[in-house]
Amino acid sequence: MERTTTWATVTGAAAAAVGTGPRHGAYPDGGAAPVGIPAALARTAAFAAVFAAAFTAGRMTVMSGSSMALLWPAAGVAIVWFCAQCRSPILWADVLALITIGLVGNVVTGMGLGVSVALALANLVHVMVFVALLARRHPHLWGAGGTARLSAPRELGCVIGISTVAAILSGAFAYTAIWLLGGEITGSGFAGWVTRQVASTIVIGTTGLWFGPTLSTFRDRHGSLAGWWRDADREVRAVPALRVVEYLAVALCSAGAYLVGFVYDGGLPLAFPLIAVTVWAAIRLRTGFVVVQTVLVGGAAVLFTLHGEGPMATVADPQVRAWLAQLFVVLVAAVGLALALGRDERTQLMRELAAQKELEARHAALMSAVIDSMADGLSVIDADGRVELRNPAGVRLFGSGTTVAEADRRVRNLDGTPVTGDTMPSARALAGEKVDPLDVLVTDPDGHDPRIFRVSATPLSDGHGARRAVVLFHDVTGERRHRDQLAGFAGVVAHDLLSPLTAVEGWTDVAAESLDAAPDHPALDRSRDSLTRVTRAATNMRGLINDLLAYSTARDAELARVPVDLTSMVAEIAANRTDAAVAAGRPVPQVTLGRLDPVHADVGAIRQVLDNLIGNAVKYTARGVTPAVTVTSTRRDGIVEITVADNGIGIPAGQHEAIFDDFHRAHLGAGYAGTGLGLTICHRIVTRHGGTIAAEDNPFGGSRFTFTLPDTQDGEKQAPLALPTTSAPTYTDNVAALAA
Repeated sequence: MERTTTWATVTGAAAAAVGTGPRHGAYPDGGAAPVGIPAALARTAAFAAVFAAAFTAGRMTVMSGSSMALLWPAAGVAIVWFCAQCRSPILWADVLALITIGLVGNVVTGMGLGVSVALALANLVHVMVFVALLARRHPHLWGAGGTARLSAPRELGCVIGISTVAAILSGAFAYTAIWLLGGEITGSGFAGWVTRQVASTIVIGTTGLWFGPTLSTFRDRHGSLAGWWRDADREVRAVPALRVVEYLAVALCSAGAYLVGFVYDGGLPLAFPLIAVTVWAAIRLRTGFVVVQTVLVGGAAVLFTLHGEGPMATVADPQVRAWLAQLFVVLVAAVGLALALGRDERTQLMRELAAQKELEARHAALMSAVIDSMADGLSVIDADGRVELRNPAGVRLFGSGTTVAEADRRVRNLDGTPVTGDTMPSARALAGEKVDPLDVLVTDPDGHDPRIFRVSATPLSDGHGARRAVVLFHDVTGERRHRDQLAGFAGVVAHDLLSPLTAVEGWTDVAAESLDAAPDHPALDRSRDSLTRVTRAATNMRGLINDLLAYSTARDAELARVPVDLTSMVAEIAANRTDAAVAAGRPVPQVTLGRLDPVHADVGAIRQVLDNLIGNAVKYTARGVTPAVTVTSTRRDGIVEITVADNGIGIPAGQHEAIFDDFHRAHLGAGYAGTGLGLTICHRIVTRHGGTIAAEDNPFGGSRFTFTLPDTQDGEKQAPLALPTTSAPTYTDNVAALAA
């Protein structure tokens, strides 16, 4: 690849040497593309010619009695020159041309060679500092590697500050070199250098920064001068007639005001009112027009002063006269551009705000349409319990009440007990809790016709400390009825399967007894083995059917909550397990009972939970190890926490939560029979009682299961509400039927 040198490389390397280089990406792909060498040479020649003309014009404005030029357009032209050539592949040619023109121009106008070299290099320092700082502060601008034009007052302020720094540094370089060469330096001379460099940069430099992007994209936008003429004619014709009149009025008033202020002033200091026409143009007309106007009126003010006309010309001291003229030009340009850019920025912000408001309005309309079309009810509730939003489905399901309290009075748990205020889904969400979907009973305003709603709630914060709750509810009465019918059908089918299964087991026993009574024969051994396999399969099938029935019961059967004495219940279960172990010739399990507090629960359901947990503890014990099970409880905050610990083989790592899933078997293939529904049944029963269940490793080896249930005092406070429901067997009834 050909290695090219660009202004970005030069300034970046120079700045990087002192640790202040442009950030990565100062010249993004979207910036001005590097030009070819022939085009770069042509542009260098054109800018050099313009710079030479500006240099000559500046030297022609040297005031009598002073070596200071009143006007120095060369500084601004140099800024535009190197901004336009910032990505030139032959930047050295531009640097050489700038130094040569400055050196020759100063020598020709009577300055010594050493001073001429110092001033020529000072011009280069001014340009390098300005472009490097501009690239660092605003790399998106044209001339700094980007393609954007000045668009905000803060960018203009930054340009003024950068031009001031560049003028001070270049002036310090020039006057230090002159002093070292033995020349005479004065503070007024240094101030004059800074003033004219800043004035030229602000007037001419900002003009280039404004029109540079337009000229850089001229060919892409217009193609040719003819295309530009057509586009310009079309744009002019689109301008309203009154605005055209206003443009002409500003131009005429500017010319008249400056003639009065500088020529026909009658000796009065009338320069300060001239700012009015600049303000008029800045707040009413396009920024491009304001840029051109500031150049024209600034040049007119300097030329009038040079020819002894106007209020500044009356100042006797030529140095002070030059300062005043330059400051006047800076003031006019800064005020006009600041007002125009501020107006443009405000217009752009208003346009963006209008577009954002329109977009938000469309989003709001779309969101409203989506919410209104939802089949599920939705409510947004504020911290005071007022309903801020409720969609049509919510009105249909809950009515049009304005407060959540009106609907809360109709909400009950599935067993008919009332839902207290703090446990309402909306109240929990307002407290910061995310409420997962749960089923509740909702009656009509008269307390009749209960229906089942699935409710979820999510806290919603507006970012200012105010909290709201978003509540979603879906009528699942039909779904639950259909599910209950399917569950009932499955229960009947499973129950009916027990009858032929019992017959199979009975006739298998009869066949086995007949074979045992028959004389020994080689073929009888195979028959006995087959019957053993049939018996084992029938036993597994009975266990599966029993678990399926228990699973259905745990999920759907109505709970009959009463005070339950866990001590006697666990003792009875332990005795049954002992009898079964003795009958099977296995080690007798050692069941230790600690303190067991009474609970408020369904007797049959809790028996099922404890029997499954103790049965698993006995079954999942290593061969040759006597099962040891400890059952204890702890009461706290209205709940009883029951713990069942064992010395079994434990739970494989990573499966402590998965063991409660449907049909999950943690020790598959290890020789332990089971359907994978036992712990699922325990989880459903405990959850329906409002508790939790979890498994963990026993520190002394084995596993430890902990579940919670309401204690007798807390449970008795919530008396069930008699609601008109279809008669359904309780859990205890189903367990009894299953046992039968």
